[in-house]
Amino acid sequence: MPLDSRLKNFRDLSPAERVDHIAGLLHLNAEDTALLTQPGALPLDIADGMIENVLGKFELPYAVASNFQVNGRDVLVPLVVEEPSIVAAASYMAKLARPGGGFQTSSSAPLMRAQIQLTGVSDPHGARHALLRKRDDILALANSRDALLQKLGGGCREIEIHTFESSPVGPMVVLHLIVDVRDAMGANTVNTMAEAVAPLVEKTTGGKVRLRILSNLADLRLARAQARFAPEVFESAQYRGSEVIDGIIEAYTFAAIDPYRAATHNKGIMNGIDPLVVATGNDWRAIEAGAHAYAARQGHYGSLTTWEKDKQGHLVGTIEMPMALGLVGGATKTHPLAQLSLRILGVGSAQELAEIAVAVGLAQNLGALRALATEGIQRGHMALHARNIAMLAGATGDEIGQVVDAMVRNKDVRADRASALLAELRGQ
Repeated sequence: MPLDSRLKNFRDLSPAERVDHIAGLLHLNAEDTALLTQPGALPLDIADGMIENVLGKFELPYAVASNFQVNGRDVLVPLVVEEPSIVAAASYMAKLARPGGGFQTSSSAPLMRAQIQLTGVSDPHGARHALLRKRDDILALANSRDALLQKLGGGCREIEIHTFESSPVGPMVVLHLIVDVRDAMGANTVNTMAEAVAPLVEKTTGGKVRLRILSNLADLRLARAQARFAPEVFESAQYRGSEVIDGIIEAYTFAAIDPYRAATHNKGIMNGIDPLVVATGNDWRAIEAGAHAYAARQGHYGSLTTWEKDKQGHLVGTIEMPMALGLVGGATKTHPLAQLSLRILGVGSAQELAEIAVAVGLAQNLGALRALATEGIQRGHMALHARNIAMLAGATGDEIGQVVDAMVRNKDVRADRASALLAELRGQ
């Protein structure tokens, strides 16, 4: 039976009831549910092997976003994040996307770049041509370092040569290895290949190889998503749907032309993407670096998304950005919850994971733009933030909801106000 990602009344359940519900939907076994319900999902000995100087573990909330439909398949999206409103906003925007067919996605091949920096050459263009004549030898040498990757259908596919006639340290040539890394993120693979071909590069050009390292601007490894929204899905007592669509497009346009706005706009996109990257044990810092570099690729920092109207007056949102995610290697393989996240997602390839990630980013972006174009960003955000403030004041159980309701009703979400309300509630 196909998965239904809509999870009706899910927010009204307790955490234990949510786990039971998800376990039933996804047929999770007892070991899987124990990872979610019992402390110590990441054993200390595994944590100690992952990084240096380990003292303990730091936990963040682990949630699932609902309502997502990607290429016709319902998906539950695990998100690890501390900020209120992200899960709720992404889930609600995914719900609004369903009448229009959900999210349609695509992606390019999982190609990563390794850069080999060559200095000490007086004739950079001559060095470039010399390296191009050695293309086949360079590819063969690079591929000799990873027979398994070739067996899986990957490997070093091509080289590019970038020349810099002048720099503060003299002329420079940079050789790029273009590597199909399949279902890996690929950092270790391309770095190893770069190390392997460095002596041949020096012998061919007479220059000195310095850096041999991947680039996190994965501009050949792109993921894309699109969604369409009829005006009716935005209708409310306060706003007409067409009015909301116009406001969203105006808000997007602001981000497209102004880097100060674009920085916050794109941060909102990453509010959706980073939690999924973390939940699957991938490198969220690499994804962030690639995203922002890509947003500035035309010499102007702008929006990673586009929002426009079609002939029927429907809102059409698109996103395209680098998405270097893996299913194998690193924390993705060693962290038990990362493995569980992949089982929850039901993905069969790194490209499929990347496509879901950008769909979540597009949904999260729409949530922010819709709020900005209507009641403002603070109303919904502060309503959820109020829970943290209530708990900080010491509220427990039913007290939390009562304190939150009072603060939100009076639009006064402050720690001292929460303390006063709690004292009043307890008759103190």
